[in-house]
Amino acid sequence: MKILIIGAGQVGTTIVEALHEKHDLTMIDLDPSRLGALSHRYDVATVEGDGASRRTLQQAGVKDADLLIACTSRDEMNIIASVFCRKLSPDTKTIVRTTNVEYLEIWHERELDADFLVSSELETALAISRLIGVPAARQTDVFAEGQVQIVEFDVEPSVGHTEVIGLPLRDARVPANSKVASIIRDGEMIIPRGNESIHTGDRIIVIGSPQAAREWSALMARGDRSVEDVVIFGCGRTGTAVARVLLDQGIRVRIVEPIAKRAREVAEELPGARVYQATGIDPEFLERERIGATKAAIFAMRDDAKNHYAATLAKLHGVRFRIAVVHDAVSERVFEDAGVAVPINPRSITAEEIVRFAHDPRTQQVAMLEGDRYEVLDITVRPDSSLANRPFRELPMTGSLIGALIRDGRAIFPHGDDVLMPGDRAILFTESRRVPEVERAL
Repeated sequence: MKILIIGAGQVGTTIVEALHEKHDLTMIDLDPSRLGALSHRYDVATVEGDGASRRTLQQAGVKDADLLIACTSRDEMNIIASVFCRKLSPDTKTIVRTTNVEYLEIWHERELDADFLVSSELETALAISRLIGVPAARQTDVFAEGQVQIVEFDVEPSVGHTEVIGLPLRDARVPANSKVASIIRDGEMIIPRGNESIHTGDRIIVIGSPQAAREWSALMARGDRSVEDVVIFGCGRTGTAVARVLLDQGIRVRIVEPIAKRAREVAEELPGARVYQATGIDPEFLERERIGATKAAIFAMRDDAKNHYAATLAKLHGVRFRIAVVHDAVSERVFEDAGVAVPINPRSITAEEIVRFAHDPRTQQVAMLEGDRYEVLDITVRPDSSLANRPFRELPMTGSLIGALIRDGRAIFPHGDDVLMPGDRAILFTESRRVPEVERAL
């Protein structure tokens, strides 16, 4: 597939990392240093210029492109690029990144001409809401209209020897309707067999039902960590989107916003939330409003350093579960190593949503894990697949694992005697480098 990507920032770079081995990519950006770094590292063509210019799009070969991805940080540039692409090459599909949920609403009303719009704020809000539902997880995603959940856990020393730690998996009391898709130990992936066991210090990836995900969370958390109330620090577009999603789920929401005008606007916009005009880093305020008693805090301010300090302070005041929205890729590692919060990177989440459009057309959804080293795919099995009509116990060892099937709209968590059928949607875990091989096999 020939793909044009407009914007060589973090979203564009993440997309290139995921797609450069499988597709013919051309990157468009105004910054020659960004383009030079990408062309040096990956086998991609580059065009220096304005992606919202017809001349630049023509120079990049838009008429021969199968897909255009407009993913700069400027919404209007992305939209204009999509409009020009439609005029120059009507058969080229277009994906537009937006940071404004309002544009997404207009697109749903068919007032914007693009094949797909991705809202960074809404995708971030949904990712946070999934983490709130499984508070021991470091990352989670849902597949098959919410019937299947992918969850990543760190097995911390405090977990101790539960029903699943230190025992061969065949003997462990693994929650029903779930499979351990992978064990990551010392940076290496282990596809679990029956004699393999989970150790303290491992990172595990589980595929299962939403109920199984909650049961795994209880095992990993060593106790009840259900979340009924949250405090959100910062009510910019992301913080407001998160608040709206959580309120719709029946979770009590308090919002802390230092700018008085913005605090008043959000209080009117979200009457179900309680809004404070405060910095969020004042110990007296935290004590007075008993912020430490809340089950979870979300740090959605625009500055990573402020989020880090506020998360650290909240931890000292007793907030057990903390999620931080990070804006710089380096900050993710800082938050993880410091242990002050689970980091959520809107740019990575946006790139993940975009990448699935460049996969095999049978692939309905993609989740990227561990810095894009691994992927979870939702892919439909072809009638002529060599793996179809075979029991799972007879399937070859490919380094991939099918954790769930969707058949006739219903989720199945297969065992050895179950048969993989043509038309099944397979939810599978694999290394990113093996995705083309997996798509060919299925």
